[in-house]
Amino acid sequence: QVQLVESGGGLVQSGESLKLSCVASGFDLDYYAIGWFRQAPGKEREGVACLSTSDGESYYTDSVKDRFIMSRDHGKNAVYLEMNSLKPEDAGVYYCATNVKFMPAELFCSGHTIRYWGQGTQVTVSS
Repeated sequence: QVQLVESGGGLVQSGESLKLSCVASGFDLDYYAIGWFRQAPGKEREGVACLSTSDGESYYTDSVKDRFIMSRDHGKNAVYLEMNSLKPEDAGVYYCATNVKFMPAELFCSGHTIRYWGQGTQVTVSS
């Protein structure tokens, strides 16, 4: 049974940092695309950062490039999203997601092939 469990959200001030965690079970995320998506109130869910398989190919949406870093811990079967220099527009519910398939990172971040979602973790950024 595939499960994704996120943690690490919270309330921070503009300019501060947060690190989100997503622990996967039921599959080995070394072999499949996985990513972080966010949904702000009144907006569509968007792909923020995605990784393909363990070759490390990554994709970041333009608004977070040079501020967010996604990484993978093979031993813990987990991925992380380090978010730096946070802005109020980064706020929303952040979801970890996978489709348990091999897929290039940018294509996966389009969000059209997601099969499994975590429960989400709230990120709030005050100005």
